[in-house]
Amino acid sequence: MNAPSIDTAYVSFSAEISQQTTETLLAVCADLVQKQTKTLYLMLSTPGGVVMSGLNLYNMLRAMPFKIITHNVGSVNSIGNVIFLAGDERYASLHTTFMFHGVGFDVTTAMRFEEKNLRERLDSVAADQTRISGILCERTKLEPKEANDLFLEAVTKDPAYARTKGIIQDIRDIKIPDGAPFLQLVFKR
Repeated sequence: MNAPSIDTAYVSFSAEISQQTTETLLAVCADLVQKQTKTLYLMLSTPGGVVMSGLNLYNMLRAMPFKIITHNVGSVNSIGNVIFLAGDERYASLHTTFMFHGVGFDVTTAMRFEEKNLRERLDSVAADQTRISGILCERTKLEPKEANDLFLEAVTKDPAYARTKGIIQDIRDIKIPDGAPFLQLVFKR
């Protein structure tokens, strides 16, 4: 006999965006698909992280057969904004923020850069920013110039700004119904 489907599952994700955290959240989503979940309510707070993982997560969330509601419950920063925009409905608690900045890369070992290496890195940064800007413009009321300005300004925005620009539909507290399926993703730090 099949188990009854889940109406709404609540998942709390408060972590950096990395290959590990992305794979964990996608595994949860796969389980929810098997349980014929109708809605995923994703409570999100993230400092951002790896662009490749964030874009992968965005595209996979958009492919899920259930409705996704994202809710900013802390800070949604950097590539986290793209993941947040995967929601069909999007909300933010009153005392939350959204931080935007340009794409960069870390150099952890001594490296010698020549023109070829620098062009390759710059092309990669520009391509990532183009993809992120495209998502921002497609999923919000932001115009391309506004999205690109966010990359250059490296600014933190409040929920009122997010509502005005269509990043969120409304500012409201999170409400988890008594007895609702709830999963807190926990990662080793």
